[in-house]
Order: sequence, then structure tokens, then C-alpha cells
Amino acid sequence: MSNATEQPSGGLLPPFSADWAFFLDIDGTLLDFAPTPDAVVPDELTRELLIRLQQRASGAVALISGRAARDIDRLFEPLRFPIAGQHGVERRDAAGNWHKHALPEHELHAASSELEALCRAHPGLVFENKGLNLAVHYRLAPECGELVHRRMIRLMQQLGPRFEVQGGKMIWEIKPSGRDKGMAIIEFLAEVPFAARTPVFVGDDVTDESAFQAVNKLGGLSIKVGPGATAARFRLADAAAVRAWLGSWADWSAARGRASP
Repeated sequence: MSNATEQPSGGLLPPFSADWAFFLDIDGTLLDFAPTPDAVVPDELTRELLIRLQQRASGAVALISGRAARDIDRLFEPLRFPIAGQHGVERRDAAGNWHKHALPEHELHAASSELEALCRAHPGLVFENKGLNLAVHYRLAPECGELVHRRMIRLMQQLGPRFEVQGGKMIWEIKPSGRDKGMAIIEFLAEVPFAARTPVFVGDDVTDESAFQAVNKLGGLSIKVGPGATAARFRLADAAAVRAWLGSWADWSAARGRASP
């Protein structure tokens, strides 16, 4: 009997497999969006889902986010997962070891001060200093999006080729060049417990496209959340649909385990 999952579009996600390794974006994918990053709070059901998923996948669950690693831990505390923060600039493997992209943070201090001043001058803009990524959210001031972009471009040009500007859903940020979510997934897949498993990545934003492309090349499962052009091969409607699908996999895996001799 097939366990293929029907999508809202009428298409099908592929049948479940026991060898999947899960890589999950957070905002807009695992959790619903909120007006500001600090307003996002996972409920107890989502926490329980992640615990079940990790148990059923033998630990092969990682959170891949543009958020700083410290903020990911704060969001889900006291739970701890393998994580890639700041779009892969920092990564904690399943053994608890940290891998960080080495860049002199002092180069970002002047840029950080200028972006903080910009946000003070325009109510609704929200500045987020992630460490090696500097982000400005304009969800509450959409008319300022182009202004933020122009300022980011100018600052990036001052910083030089080691940094780049990246856009997302109502956000612009300066980030180190040469690091992305796709690279983080590839690094995880060289390590226990992810090695020799089929990667599954679920994301919702343009910042997730590098991960979709990497997973596609590896023969994995790439799932885009919501509308928009994408390299992902499958789609789910929203974060609620993602949580339901992950829960269905965990239930299937548990039933499969009970049926085993």
C-alpha cells in the first residue's frame, strides 16, 4: 500500500522512507511567521513533534536557519539539536562540536552601528545582529524595503568581497560570502547520524534555494513551503502542513517499527 502524501495542489509527495535525514528551516517552515523574530514561539506540540521525529530518525534531524545559533537554542530550550545558523556560517554537529566560518567580526561593527541608526530613524524597521550576519526586517515598514536594500549594498561595498547582500521574506541582510544552507547540509551528511541517509530539506524562502539545489543533486527530497518559483521538486502549503506531514512520517515510522518482527 502506498504512503504517498497528497499535496494541496493535487500532486503527490513521494512515499515515506525509513532512511530519511531531516533538515528543516524554522521561520515560515517549521513555525508560522510573526511580526518580529522575537515574537515567534514554538508551542508544546511542535516541541513534542521534533522530539518524536528525532527519535524515529535515529537523531538525523537538524535545524537550518538564518537565525543565529544562540537564538535557535533559546527558541527551543531546553531542547538541543544539530543546527546550522546564520545560513551555514556556524554549525553544531550531532556530537556537540562547533564549526564556525572564521571572519573578523570587528569589520562589521561600523556597519552594525549604521544599521541600528537607520532602524531608529524609521519606526517599524527591526535590526538583528546575528554575529557575522547583520539583518534588517521591514515586515512592519514595507515602504522602507528599498531604502534598506540601498543602504545594505553601500555597506557591503565598503566591507569588500568577503561579504554579500542577501534578501529574503521582508528582510535584507549582510552575510559572509561563500557560505549557504546547501553547504551546511553537505557537511552534515558527511557525519553520523546523517551519513548514508537520504536528505530531506524543507524551506520557504529564496535563502533556501541553495539547499534545494544541493539536495536535488544528492538525489534527496526538496520541499518548498508556499507559493513562488523554486528549484524544489515538491511543495507544501504552509507551516501547519509541514508539521502535519512530519507528524505523519513519525507515525508511519512508529507503526513500521511495531510491525517489524
